[in-house]
Amino acid sequence: MSGATGADRICLTLPTNRACADTIASIGEEAAYAAGRFGVEVHLLVLDSSEESTFTVHAKAVDGLPAAAGVVVHHLDEARQREFLRRVIDASGVAEPARVLELMLPDAVSYGACTNRAFLIAAALGCRSVHRRDSDSAYQVLDGSPVFPIHHELLSLGKRAADAAPGVTENALDAAHAGKPVALVGGSFVGELSVDIGEIRELDRAVYDEVVGLWAPTGASAQERRELVDDSFVGGGTDPFTHDRAVLDVPDIFRIDMCNIGLDHEVYERLPLPPATDTIGSDYFLLHVVRDATLPGVVHNRHIVNYYTPERRTGPGFTAYQLRFTKFLLSMLYLYPVYFDMEAAGGALLDDEHRVRVAVIADSVRRSIGTDRAENVRRLAVLDRAYRQLGGRYAEFADHLATLRDRLLDEAQADTEDFALLIGAWGPLVRACRTAGPEQLAR
Repeated sequence: MSGATGADRICLTLPTNRACADTIASIGEEAAYAAGRFGVEVHLLVLDSSEESTFTVHAKAVDGLPAAAGVVVHHLDEARQREFLRRVIDASGVAEPARVLELMLPDAVSYGACTNRAFLIAAALGCRSVHRRDSDSAYQVLDGSPVFPIHHELLSLGKRAADAAPGVTENALDAAHAGKPVALVGGSFVGELSVDIGEIRELDRAVYDEVVGLWAPTGASAQERRELVDDSFVGGGTDPFTHDRAVLDVPDIFRIDMCNIGLDHEVYERLPLPPATDTIGSDYFLLHVVRDATLPGVVHNRHIVNYYTPERRTGPGFTAYQLRFTKFLLSMLYLYPVYFDMEAAGGALLDDEHRVRVAVIADSVRRSIGTDRAENVRRLAVLDRAYRQLGGRYAEFADHLATLRDRLLDEAQADTEDFALLIGAWGPLVRACRTAGPEQLAR
């Protein structure tokens, strides 16, 4: 890849907008483990959107990381990220450069956008893969040592499935896919639900089931909704790690969380994630692409420990988080048609070199923009009734949600339009990064 100097480079990234000095120290240990165990050059990338005082604490944590051979650390605030993006966007020649910059670095929380920035920076650094962790997570421990997911990621990622098979504990992959590359390696989490709605389940299980069931596609049966509810947000359960289990197959993406994932560059350099703001789950699109395109993956049990930071349960934090959950439910109206198209296409999503056919997916995203809004109107009505039934601060949130109804319906559609725009710009952006190389980041 352009920008490399012969080194086998990977990018281990931690996007954050909150205090997480302990996580920085832990991910530094994982980076050192990867470099020492696998002989790779690890670019540890901390994308920091925190306020200035928190950034300063993080900078001290980064400076305090023990020197490790083969580990290069990059700690970038939003000003440096924006500078990098402006240079790349200018060099790419994409249409609507100001809008593309806004989609890449919005003035709001975007799980997809922060990961997209990691993808582009990894391309500029000449990395062959991106490995993502989150600030509100930690590693399990076995016999006094942390259990690092990157172990399985580097054993398999990017290899032909047939060559990766000796490194897993179970090979369930159809032989027809043995010549394809392992595109994704991931695990899940143990601990609290990945989405902070456990209190709803405690208050009223029937309301919880109805609200989570809104995730299902239009026309889903009662049984399909029930299965989705039972499978949603629970991760790897609560059992602690005792021994390795890694399964090679077309991946079961319900067993993978974005705090515990590695992706091969042939996936993320072809397609971005949806850049929707204030929408949980907006960073999971590529998992669907890998699965539906019948690309091999490895699902392992080196689960991350998930925990909640306090701010999402305070007044403003509670409101913001519940709004992100609402927008997640509304985003499904436009994503499901794309998922169904990809699932129907199956292996035809890949070209003869097992690379994703971007144009097919881009066309599907554009078509989904015109989806009838009736189902989203119904979703908002159900949420309004459910939150009022819960009472207290949930009823207060329902009052707030009612004032945003029309805006949220518009935003869900606009987010899909933005995704289509970014897909069109992505190829030129990636080429600009790879052409410029690491010096594009170092200026």
